[in-house]
Amino acid sequence: MKRITIILIILSVQLGFSQNTTDFFAKADAFFKTYVSNGRVKYNAIKKDPASLDELLTIASQIQVTKSKPKTYQAFYINAYNLSVIKGIVNKYPVKSPTSIKGFFDKTTYTIAGKATTLNDLENKILRKNFPAEARFHFALVCAGLGCPPIIASAYTPSSLEQQLQKQAVKALNNPNFIKVKGKRVQLSQIFEWYKVDFTRDGTEIDYVNKFRKEKIPSNAKISYYPYDWTLNAIK
Repeated sequence: MKRITIILIILSVQLGFSQNTTDFFAKADAFFKTYVSNGRVKYNAIKKDPASLDELLTIASQIQVTKSKPKTYQAFYINAYNLSVIKGIVNKYPVKSPTSIKGFFDKTTYTIAGKATTLNDLENKILRKNFPAEARFHFALVCAGLGCPPIIASAYTPSSLEQQLQKQAVKALNNPNFIKVKGKRVQLSQIFEWYKVDFTRDGTEIDYVNKFRKEKIPSNAKISYYPYDWTLNAIK
């Protein structure tokens, strides 16, 4: 009887986690579809009615995910990062840039999966550290600046994560405003400078970019980095 009771408790906890995760992805998808358009966010509208965002972050604070289910883990934390960024902006809105908010990335904390964490830790200690070979995170994590690849109007989900990451990488790396090519000169986003280790595990930065590009960049192209645009990605 004792063994059966323990099994039932474990099953109920696992079912609860599953339901919470499913609920989270569904509600996150509805939120992004409502408040994101053309890669920009309706911060003003969220500021006026923050209930859905606050509900999502409350759910995210209680969910437990495990690295043994990497797609669920990654999709959950990508969404949690993007929602936390939006929350950080909304709390101080109107602002012109995330960098105008002191401690935006490294001091302000959000309770995600039961732990208080910063945006930098979500990116670097939870996603990049645990999945060092997945550089496509950089095209999905959106820091609220226009220099980032655009935020999508849907949630990242376990079943679609591979296709979503691939689509975002292809979209960003074929965008002439993100990868600026002039003959044998190429200007890359500062994302490639800041996270160079992520893009050079199996070759050069150009090798990485060319995996996703339709028009390949010459392997001997001279690389430079253009200044990051921290202007807020807001719908005005």
